[in-house]
Amino acid sequence: MRDDLLLVLAIVAVWAALAAVYALVPSLGMPGYARVWGGGALVFLALAAVLAATGRRHRRR
Repeated sequence: MRDDLLLVLAIVAVWAALAAVYALVPSLGMPGYARVWGGGALVFLALAAVLAATGRRHRRR
């Protein structure tokens, strides 16, 4: 379960980095994509939170 959490957190980092690049590099000319990638990062962050909560619940047993 820990490996799954780390993988999802790595995905969050990549999506957040891409969102930052699209938002901060004006020569790309795609400001809408920052919202798309940022939203995706939030979705994966929520998934990571669910995985963390599930992992904690299983460790208690």
